[in-house]
Amino acid sequence: MKINPYLIFNGDCKAAFTFYAQALKGSIDVMMTFGESPAREHVPADLHNLIIHTRLSIGDQAIMGSDTTPDRPTDDMAGCSISLNVDSIAEAERVFSALAEDGSVQMPLEPTFWAARFGMLQDRFGVAWMVNCEKDQ
Repeated sequence: MKINPYLIFNGDCKAAFTFYAQALKGSIDVMMTFGESPAREHVPADLHNLIIHTRLSIGDQAIMGSDTTPDRPTDDMAGCSISLNVDSIAEAERVFSALAEDGSVQMPLEPTFWAARFGMLQDRFGVAWMVNCEKDQ
């Protein structure tokens, strides 16, 4: 069993996942719009460009997501963080810096009593991330 975060956006899904693919050095396996899906007939034409489903693979892990329709807006993504556990300080610094671009840092990436580096941020799309590196490499 694997547990995969599924992020729901108010129209920013394509931009967010394109950004995550670059920041996390992952690959987008699928990105389908409402207009490309069987749901096309049930969605107004002006919403056909919204993402109905996407999947970003990073190694053997994945993050999935979609846009919601304007009649079902989602509140800010609060109360949940995506935790990234990386194998080196250099990778922790790279990922943290990339995700923090145009976002806000809640806790700078720094040594803690449990990790060589740990930091928390909210990215430009409102998604909260925790970056953790337990090894001092």
